[in-house]
Parts: sequence; C-alpha cells; structure tokens
Amino acid sequence: MFALKNFNLITLFSLLVLIAGIALYIGWVARYGVVYDIGIYSIVIVLVLGGILGILISLREIKDEA
Repeated sequence: MFALKNFNLITLFSLLVLIAGIALYIGWVARYGVVYDIGIYSIVIVLVLGGILGILISLREIKDEA
C-alpha cells in the first residue's frame, strides 16, 4: 500500500508543510494565547491536510497491471 522507498522531494515538501501547519498553530497559541480562532484554523487546516494528503499520495505504490 505505502512504501518508504517512494520517499522523494514531494514527500519531503509535504512533510515540511505539515510541520509548518502544526508549528504555526503552536506559535499562534504561544504568542497570542488564543486557542479558538477561526482565522488561524482556516490556514492550519489547509496546511495540515495538504501535508497529510501529499505524504499519502506520494508514498503510495503504483501497481502495473499488464
């Protein structure tokens, strides 16, 4: 299903996007002390979901059906 041998530049970029989303949220909470903010949620959700989906798509194995 998923193979670590398929780790490439897209996987690395997706991992960085995922980490950036989590770090942005933690930094926002640490700096402003606001946990419930729809504005930061909208940005973080795009980054985190984009990172997760990018990782899953780039690591999947492509089956050759001949």
